[in-house]
Amino acid sequence: MLKRIVQLFILIAGGTLGFLYLPDLFDNFWNADNWLHSVTGMITGALILYLLTFWFVDYIVDFLRWIEETLVRVPVADLLFGSFGLLIGLLVAYLVNITLQDIEFTLVSQVLPIFITIFLGYLGFQVGFKRKDEFVSLLTIATKKEKDKEKTNSTDSENDDENTVDQPKAKILDTSVIIDGRIADICQTHFLEGTILIPQFVLEELQHIADSSDVLKRNRGRRGLDVLNRMQKEIPVNVEIYEGDFEDIQEVDSKLVKLAKLINGVVVTNDFNLNKVCEFQNVQVLNINDLANAVKPVVLPGEELTVNVIKDGKEENQGVAYLDDGTMIVVEEGKSYIGQTIEVLVTSVLQTSAGRMIFAKPKLLEKAL
Repeated sequence: MLKRIVQLFILIAGGTLGFLYLPDLFDNFWNADNWLHSVTGMITGALILYLLTFWFVDYIVDFLRWIEETLVRVPVADLLFGSFGLLIGLLVAYLVNITLQDIEFTLVSQVLPIFITIFLGYLGFQVGFKRKDEFVSLLTIATKKEKDKEKTNSTDSENDDENTVDQPKAKILDTSVIIDGRIADICQTHFLEGTILIPQFVLEELQHIADSSDVLKRNRGRRGLDVLNRMQKEIPVNVEIYEGDFEDIQEVDSKLVKLAKLINGVVVTNDFNLNKVCEFQNVQVLNINDLANAVKPVVLPGEELTVNVIKDGKEENQGVAYLDDGTMIVVEEGKSYIGQTIEVLVTSVLQTSAGRMIFAKPKLLEKAL
């Protein structure tokens, strides 16, 4: 059917060209009525163009089918925003070309408008196609804000209360904090307010890790997926999936920063490097490790602790113990107490980038002195 339509189009195009241009040629060789020249020119033009393109019809049909299949596979959002950008580009080109029509120079008035139309149309399509995620996000945010505003106004009118409450920002989780697992417990204690946002590109990276051939990576990825399922089903928190992506950006960390800027959200991570990048680009960030360090119990020199010495330290006669939160305690002269639970006196506390380290000595030695 498509082939017949293409052939019919070629016949009509050839007949139109023959009707417009061949009668003048026939006037030089053949004296007859103008209508006869026109009819003969139309038939001749149709036959000539049909014969010239006879061998190319199949290629034209295959090309049209390829275009059709490509457009069918393209997501509706891509096609919609690309077409909208194309229309904007063509409208701008039309307005520009109007000013060029008054110029008498043929190259400017007739040739240049063609290139301007093609360039601006292509540019508009590319902008609409590649920035669709940002447009969708802006529309979603605007719609959500409008609904929140209407809801707030409705509540204020019912309660006759003029107080305005700021909505908490969305918390955007990165891959590392999902794999870590502590984020689920934090959400369960209601320390994080607002929507928990899981970007689609983070889910894809997590799935890629879960499918890894390395056993350790595979287990970490599966644990991350289990954490997300727990947060969505068992924990009373609003978990949403962000479907958009930034195809012009390759790194997941860069996409997270871009998304946080776009929706004015907060990045939740325990990645030290991502933490620094967010701070540099003025993006609000919550670091789980900083929270863990902040809630550790304060230990001062001179306090007594009961610890279990489990191994020897790096220096001679040192023993190593750990608090329940994982803080390492270096026990001087504690090597002989390995495997025993003893009381120690804190001598000093050292805060490092890796965490906190406590130095102590056995209380029995203090009594002996």
